[in-house]
Amino acid sequence: MDALVRLIGFPATLIHNDTLVLDRWNWIKKRLPRKKGEERPSLLDVGCGSGAFTIGSALRGYKSHGLSWDRRNNDTAENRARICGAKTATFSICDVRGLDKEKDLYGRFDYIICAENIEHIINDKKLMTDMNRCLGPGGRLLLTTPNIDFIPIHGEGKSIAQPPVEDGGHVIAGYSAADLKALCDASGFDVQEISFCSGYLSQKITGIMRRISRGAGFYLAWALVLPLRILPPIFDRYIKYTGYSICLVAVKK
Repeated sequence: MDALVRLIGFPATLIHNDTLVLDRWNWIKKRLPRKKGEERPSLLDVGCGSGAFTIGSALRGYKSHGLSWDRRNNDTAENRARICGAKTATFSICDVRGLDKEKDLYGRFDYIICAENIEHIINDKKLMTDMNRCLGPGGRLLLTTPNIDFIPIHGEGKSIAQPPVEDGGHVIAGYSAADLKALCDASGFDVQEISFCSGYLSQKITGIMRRISRGAGFYLAWALVLPLRILPPIFDRYIKYTGYSICLVAVKK
C-alpha cells in the first residue's frame, strides 16, 4: 500500500491499519511540540513497526530513530520515510528486549515513544529501565499500552497464556494507572500525566474492520471502513466509554 503514501504522503501511514493507530498519533503529537529552524531534539521510537510515528516525528522537526526487530518492517519504514521526505528519520534493527546492549543509544535522546509495545515484553520493568538509560537528563517518555479495563473488541479476549510466551502476541493483558506508576517508580521516571485514547467509535469501527478481514480479507475490510474513519476524531471525545489504551507521559528523574 505504499502507492497510497506516494499519493497523499504521511497521512497514509496512519490509515494503513486500524483506527487505533491514528488515535495514538493524535495523542502523541499533542505532546510533541513542533520544532523549527536548527533546533532538532532527538527522539527514539521503541518498537516502531513500519515507522509511522518515527516519520511523523521527523516531519514535526525531530531527529528521529526507529527500532524494529523485523527486517521487512525496517525496509518499509525506510522507503516510506523517503517518499514522505522525512530526511531526519532513520531506522535500525533491534530486538528491544536487548535494548540494554545498545550502549551507543545511552543518554542520546530527548524523547522516547513506546506505542503498544511494552505489553509484548515479559520483563517490562527491564524495558522501562533500558528506555530510561537512553534518555538524557529530563528526557520524556510517551507510552501507550492497552488499558486493563478496556472492553474487548470483537472476537478478542484478555486471556494470556500461562506461562506467557513472547511469540509476538500480548504477554500482559493491560495496565492500570497504578501499574504504570509502579513501573515508573522502579525504573527512574516521574509520572507527569496518565490519560486514555481510542474511544467508542474507534473501537467499534476497528471491530467491524477485523470482522470483515477474517471473512473477506484485509483490503476489502480497509476499503469498506475508510469512509467511517472521519468519525472518531470528531465525536469520540463526547462519548463516555472506556479507552482502549492507557497513555503515559513520564520524565527521567
